[in-house]
Amino acid sequence: MRGLVTVFGGTGFVGRQVVRSLAKQGWRVRVAARNVGRGYRLRMLGDVGQIEVVQANVRNPDSVARALDGAEACVNLVGVLYESGRQGFQAMHAAGAKAIAEAAAARGVTRFVQMSALGADAASAAQYARTKAEGEAAVRAAIPSAVILRPSVVFGPEDDFFNRFAAMAGVSPALPLPGGGATRFQPVYVGDVAAAVAKAISDPACAGHTYELGGPGVFTFRELMDFVLREIGKNRILAPLPWPVAGLIGKVAALTAIVGIPPVLTSDQVELLRSDNVVSDGAEGLDALGITPRSVEAIAPTYLYRYRKGGQYAAAPEGAF
Repeated sequence: MRGLVTVFGGTGFVGRQVVRSLAKQGWRVRVAARNVGRGYRLRMLGDVGQIEVVQANVRNPDSVARALDGAEACVNLVGVLYESGRQGFQAMHAAGAKAIAEAAAARGVTRFVQMSALGADAASAAQYARTKAEGEAAVRAAIPSAVILRPSVVFGPEDDFFNRFAAMAGVSPALPLPGGGATRFQPVYVGDVAAAVAKAISDPACAGHTYELGGPGVFTFRELMDFVLREIGKNRILAPLPWPVAGLIGKVAALTAIVGIPPVLTSDQVELLRSDNVVSDGAEGLDALGITPRSVEAIAPTYLYRYRKGGQYAAAPEGAF
């Protein structure tokens, strides 16, 4: 069995798949989580004693240090899609990444994977993208050999993209298209992202590289909404929203986070939607890691059937895009 890798943020949607992939490669995995109760099933993803879950909060340096004791490698998956209380972008993406990387460096850890996002940019109008870029810079300053992964929208059975809009279509007569729905995305399967993490942490040749992760297809937001509606057998209005209107709706919707309800849209997400979310020309991607990406058309129907009338017994739609 390989050495110990500490995974921060391992109880989330992407994290669970990362833990599984690392365990399959023979790593001992320590999952550092703010809420250890969310990780009680993770131990079943590996052999007896291979996976442990410990409490750690990226805002608490002592807990971060304890989680890294004895580790040979580290993966940071901590991130939030919207701000809620002390779980803000600056605290999670920038300060949190800095704290983890510096604690890892102090313990001689040189194998480090930082999960960022496509569009990370210190000059972005979106705070999400700015703080992701700050996190990248802090990690590279502490550990120059760190690997940066920038995925597009990540999809899979428990995703917060296709599932969100499929559920919305079940109760709403319309789906919004911010800016008319022309923004382009390159959705990437969560299993491929997890495989990329496992490859990056295990292969010394990946050290110091930045990889942009996207699937085999590029689609506009409108095309993705059409796909969702087709898969779930719903006819809904696709309502274009001018950017100013979408921004106003985002500001109002974000208030639901105060009472613990995930917002449908935030003004920061509207800013992100103004730019395409696709792999840059010439960037290293999944192919450079030896991974053949799986498509939206092949994977998403295997879980979107839940939103059809009749569920798994409903007739499957013909075609996709």
